[in-house]
Amino acid sequence: MTDGETGRVFRLAYVPGVTPAKWVSTWTERMPGVPVTLVAVPAAEVVGLLRNGGADAGFVRLPVDRDGLSVIPLYVETTVVVVPKDHAAAAADEVAVADLIDEEVFHPLDDTIEWTVRPGVPAFTRPATTADAVELVATGAGVLLVPQSLARLHHRRSLTYRPVPDAPQSQVALTWPTDATTDLVEEFIGIVRGRTVNSSRGRTPAAPAEKPAQRQAQKPAQISSGRRAAPAGRKSKGRRPR
Repeated sequence: MTDGETGRVFRLAYVPGVTPAKWVSTWTERMPGVPVTLVAVPAAEVVGLLRNGGADAGFVRLPVDRDGLSVIPLYVETTVVVVPKDHAAAAADEVAVADLIDEEVFHPLDDTIEWTVRPGVPAFTRPATTADAVELVATGAGVLLVPQSLARLHHRRSLTYRPVPDAPQSQVALTWPTDATTDLVEEFIGIVRGRTVNSSRGRTPAAPAEKPAQRQAQKPAQISSGRRAAPAGRKSKGRRPR
């Protein structure tokens, strides 16, 4: 951390279902002078927040409009179907998209899954949010497909969920405005990528301190008398007669 960073705050946005705790914990250990402000934001609003300077970086769900943004894909989530506990799908270990062909499937306006063809039959309404859709599933009005983390986030005792392996999946990524790639952003990128505290952040050549040693290793070793030592792997034959 440079003197210019002292007293600054790193603003990190995240969408529902993403848990940034492990990365924030590492940041707190490495950057004790720069606190993190977490900004919870709906998935549909996170890109606008970043472009307007409301956060330094953010965890988003792909796809997003990447214009002016740098994006590092991180991980892919399993898609699950949320159903009442007495639904037939609850008896299975997993469900195929084809199994839902006759089901009324809610498609909330904040859906984070990119569908080519939506499964099942469109439900009677499009809820504004995933949370609203879960409420409707609890009434028995239909089912809902979401990333697993969102099913956990909106858990209700009367509901359960099952994996849908052949459904499209949601990918979580770290993103930030490309023209605002500050040292703090670089530091957080390193943390997310698992770099150690001594690792280069990519702005300087890797391990510059090793170069002199590498050059020295390429030169023949010298002994105190000024004669060259025998090459590695060759047995010494003793002194030649003068």
